[in-house]
Amino acid sequence: MSTLIENHDIGGQHVSEHIEELRIQDLHAFYGESHALHGIDLTVYQGELVTLLGRNGSGRTTTLRSIMGLVGHRTGSIMLKGEEVIHATPHSIAHLGVGYCPEERGIFSRLSVEENLMLPPRVAAGGMSVEELYEMFPNLAERRKSQGTRLSGGEQQMLAMARILRTGANILLLDEITEGLAPVIVDKLGEVLIELKTRGYTVVLVEQNFVFAAPLADRHFVMDHGKIVACIEQDELESKQHIFDEYLSV
Repeated sequence: MSTLIENHDIGGQHVSEHIEELRIQDLHAFYGESHALHGIDLTVYQGELVTLLGRNGSGRTTTLRSIMGLVGHRTGSIMLKGEEVIHATPHSIAHLGVGYCPEERGIFSRLSVEENLMLPPRVAAGGMSVEELYEMFPNLAERRKSQGTRLSGGEQQMLAMARILRTGANILLLDEITEGLAPVIVDKLGEVLIELKTRGYTVVLVEQNFVFAAPLADRHFVMDHGKIVACIEQDELESKQHIFDEYLSV
């Protein structure tokens, strides 16, 4: 059962009975002897889209992988829909309705678009039908019989996202979904994320393209050296531009 938060202020608006989907407290993560995350704290509410921003190596992808149970050594607390998952397996985390779209996408290149969509099992109630997904991603409808190897990078990214939506996941962990894609595809992915927000999906987005992420996100978590150094609300983008300049500029 998700935690019910009453009378919570989000983005300057007074929100009553907001549902807490993800809460991370004092999260540390390790790759062997390497200490990758140093006490992450963040909370995400149902229907929010938040970003993890920062330079390469700041810990953004490790945070997503830790939520999904893909980092072996973690300490602290990760609550998903009110359930502690710090020691849970990726399989059981997926069955709580969590979908992870890694940077490498992971589609089956020898299968057709439609076979890719039909393959993943349903892990939660409410997964979209193939026809619903074709409506959301018209490019995939046109390429439904095409092998994964014949898809453009943008079409592969759409397919990777569509597969997650097919499973019934409603908490989406998305890693660099716009990297290397044509502007027209980036715009389409932005439209899809706005639509998913209106349907109540919760999205944690790792993104380098701040121009893409800025208008979409309710809040931005800025990361540096495995820590969250700032949380910036949508209406604070202008007043806190100096923080983005400090931590995101190359």
